[in-house]
Amino acid sequence: MVKSLQTLEPEMLKPGVKAPVKETLLTPRFYTTDFEAIAQMDFSGHESELKAVIEELKSDYNRHHFVRSEEFEKCWDSIDGEKRLAFIEFLERSCTSEFSGFLLFKELSRRLKNKNPLLAEGFGYLSRDEARHAGFLNKAMSDFNLSLDLGYLTKNRTYTFFPPEWVIYTVYLSEKIGYWRYIIMFRHLESHPENQFYPLFRYFESWCQDENRHGDFFKVLVRSQGKLYDNWKARLWVRFFLLSVFATHTLTVLERSTFYDSVGLDARQYNIDVIEKTNETAARAFPVILNTKHPDFFRRLEKCSENNVKLTEINNSNRPKIVKLFQKVPLIASTVGHLLRIYLTKPIDAEATREMVC
Repeated sequence: MVKSLQTLEPEMLKPGVKAPVKETLLTPRFYTTDFEAIAQMDFSGHESELKAVIEELKSDYNRHHFVRSEEFEKCWDSIDGEKRLAFIEFLERSCTSEFSGFLLFKELSRRLKNKNPLLAEGFGYLSRDEARHAGFLNKAMSDFNLSLDLGYLTKNRTYTFFPPEWVIYTVYLSEKIGYWRYIIMFRHLESHPENQFYPLFRYFESWCQDENRHGDFFKVLVRSQGKLYDNWKARLWVRFFLLSVFATHTLTVLERSTFYDSVGLDARQYNIDVIEKTNETAARAFPVILNTKHPDFFRRLEKCSENNVKLTEINNSNRPKIVKLFQKVPLIASTVGHLLRIYLTKPIDAEATREMVC
């Protein structure tokens, strides 16, 4: 049984402007990296493929897509209670994630402009798309009399440093899992229009193609750098990042099942579908993928989610700190144990099956 966290009333930064959620391991993060190292990467062996992907981005198929229709102009007070709070949280998390991508890609484009013009051009198109997404989502929040101060986020959010290799792995997976999140939800709502309680959902089909093209851009970056896939260290890192992304997705979805219930999706099955599709897609870029068909794979991830709900309840309680510590230790140990067992499960050799998935 999925046990979700309580959705809290939004805190305000000022009238009409929502305070950003507290930063945790599960909130969308802002990243910085070694820009000079990326500028020095050699893409000569994959330059034609990189140019082809950048031409796709340059075509800007969605330049006229993010225009609000008259449907948005109605009053949305009918979306109320827990459903309203859960949807606002979905909009905020999505907007923050897109805006985080915009900031990183914009800075990469600026820093690489004179050192690697081709790569800078690609990152410029990516930042263009992410800015549109973030703006569209923030405008949707305004329909509920809220918005995010993106300038405030830029100045006050903690920026996490990731080496270039980690950035490439992470962004590739975040874009591809984003594609599957949007397209699976879109197809579900297309079949069940009675659950489309807000017009934003109708934009997801074309929207997710942006995510897909962004993932293709990073796929070229992965395959152009031998050290990212063609050695034993890369195989270990790939398993780590796949597991990290899938564990984060599981906790995020299962602990916010109220939103998925509101659109008629079973949160547990949705999580499984998204992870399995993303894992299959990752075989096109990575040397190994995780064995999501192992009977313990999702059971262990779901146990981690249960543990995290209990940890949150403990943190929010009024118990003495020493009591909280003793209550949290076995839960943390259990979560680490489950993740370690998944990590150590024999992966699937994607290189051996590449012709079947490309």
